[in-house]
Amino acid sequence: MTADFALVVPAFNEVEVAADLVRELRKAWKAHGLEGRIVVVDDGSTDGTAAKVREEAKGWAALKVVEHDTNRGKTEAMLTGIRATERQHIVIFDADLQHSPDEIPRFLAKLGEGWDIVTGRKVGAYDKKMVSGIYNRLSRGLFSVPVSDLNSMKAFRRSVIEGLVLRHDWHRFFVVLAHARGASVTEIDIVLHDRRAGVSKYRGLGRVLVGTLDLASVAFLLFFSRKPLLFFGSAGLGIGFAGGLVGAVSFYMRFIHSALGFTPVAPSFGYRPLLYLSALLLTIGALLVGFGLVSEQVAQLRHEVREFRRRDRDPGSDGSGGA
Repeated sequence: MTADFALVVPAFNEVEVAADLVRELRKAWKAHGLEGRIVVVDDGSTDGTAAKVREEAKGWAALKVVEHDTNRGKTEAMLTGIRATERQHIVIFDADLQHSPDEIPRFLAKLGEGWDIVTGRKVGAYDKKMVSGIYNRLSRGLFSVPVSDLNSMKAFRRSVIEGLVLRHDWHRFFVVLAHARGASVTEIDIVLHDRRAGVSKYRGLGRVLVGTLDLASVAFLLFFSRKPLLFFGSAGLGIGFAGGLVGAVSFYMRFIHSALGFTPVAPSFGYRPLLYLSALLLTIGALLVGFGLVSEQVAQLRHEVREFRRRDRDPGSDGSGGA
């Protein structure tokens, strides 16, 4: 396990900690007898991060640097690092050294117990603890993930991520998506250290908004993508029923109420707005049901493509026994 792993380090404008990063990785590799590969992914840095890492790691064959031409994001950097190695166990490590490289053997040992994914539960004070806590509680409540911290150092088997589609900024949902597909998950406590230099790349209210919308998107993907008609059809039928009810009430008040000898009742704005409202609700309801039916076809195609990919990876899985 100490040899068949790769440490993937996404880095963006971290030149101020690059020297410390390489030095502490060297120290950990020597102290723990590690033989894994280190892939530092420079995600379009403009401060010379890649050059600094190469300079500090000169002559050390265990470390290599991969560069993005532009800043693509942590998810893309993570995936690039994974594709740059064939090792079967992956450890994701932040370049800011807020976690110690000495934690790496503990993650590998936990993977060795048979877990698919091991996440770190941050111990210590940090600036975004309240926001992170809310996000983690929402994730546990929505997705029933058996860990309490999804935004930390993590390790996993390569097979977990194969076939998993991660969109931009979805690295934070990697554990959620993998767990939904059956991956076993556990966590260990790790100490969070203060950032030594530079600034956090994840700050501001905009990040909170993006994270919330991504959370809703992942929830929809997991709960309704397999049967979209369940969501759109139910909403459409409900809105359509409300439109029919409004229309029925309007018709009754306009024609039947007075025909039965009761004093005519008319809203102060007349009956026409009620009829418009009824037509609008019925139209929206029909559109949602229609959209749900189209989405069902897309979901079916998605399922078939995924099945073809699975059979391509494992030719014998269709019962034919392979070639």
